[in-house]
Amino acid sequence: MEWTLYRDDSGFDALRDEWNDLLGRSRFDTIFLTHEWQSTWWRYLGQSRGPLYILAGRDAGRLVAILPMYAQEQDGPALQVVGCIEVSDYLDLIIEEGYEEEVFRGFLAWLSGPDAPEWDFVDLCNQPAASLSHTLLPKLAEAAGFVAEVAQEDVSPVITLPGPEDQEDAWDTYLASLDKKERHEIRRKLRRVEREAPDAAIRFVGAGPDLGAAVDTFIALHRNSRSDKHAFMTEEMQAYFRAIAGVLAERGWLQLSFLEVGGQPVATYFCFDYRNDILVYNSGYDPAGVPQLSPGWVLLARLIEHAIAIGRRRFDFLQGNEDYKYRFGGVDTPVFRTILRRK
Repeated sequence: MEWTLYRDDSGFDALRDEWNDLLGRSRFDTIFLTHEWQSTWWRYLGQSRGPLYILAGRDAGRLVAILPMYAQEQDGPALQVVGCIEVSDYLDLIIEEGYEEEVFRGFLAWLSGPDAPEWDFVDLCNQPAASLSHTLLPKLAEAAGFVAEVAQEDVSPVITLPGPEDQEDAWDTYLASLDKKERHEIRRKLRRVEREAPDAAIRFVGAGPDLGAAVDTFIALHRNSRSDKHAFMTEEMQAYFRAIAGVLAERGWLQLSFLEVGGQPVATYFCFDYRNDILVYNSGYDPAGVPQLSPGWVLLARLIEHAIAIGRRRFDFLQGNEDYKYRFGGVDTPVFRTILRRK
């Protein structure tokens, strides 16, 4: 295998045309590993953290591996995968399925060689269950003389939606899968909105002249909804959300939605429509709007209904075990973290 090391963001440019094609040949194709996400994350959130290292592997000229890492001081010199830790729910080394062992061996050799930066540990966070970075890589690392630590980092509750064979009554099929109490609660809230706010409407905003104002509205609702969200949405994070919204909207991957009552937005979801999944990334609501109508719940229910109608197969709540995710039928999928250390 032939390896090329890019020591700055020129690697994003050099690999642009091949990046997402390789991702589609990996075990877990996720929006958080696309060229669009990774390069935008680095530009807005990564550059101040430390130097970038993108290791690319080719077999007979074909790209089979992209290992995007950056160096950062974190209780000693550390290497982390691009996107780690903040705002990227799934991450991994990008490897064509079937090449994992060869790539892992090359990665471990690079870590021991003169081209790698100084490091005390390597942090591979937010690994999906399908990844071999928390199963095969630790075994190879220990055999090569490293110390490997693997832990379950979090869970991502996921709803498996009714398939095409159930489309005629798919919404009812979904509701029937829920606990009777939750099914009743969702129907009750939807009926109440229809009764008390007959002008309530769902609005989707994609690429186009309205996107910038819509993202500003999302940010305002997000910041106003809770004190922790207000603290999270710093000026730097606002710039990132505006940038990533524009990049993903151009690809048709952004699903930015609002529940409007009387023409005013009272709840919002910042989601992604990628491959066959809807990924629920962030949300907000107006606490001074119509809280008695549970606008966040209503919008979420309508988004699940919409996902079923357009044939999506999974509704992924992403990381976190918040209660509402299970009340809508989410089932935990594990997210792992692998730490490599020198002996």
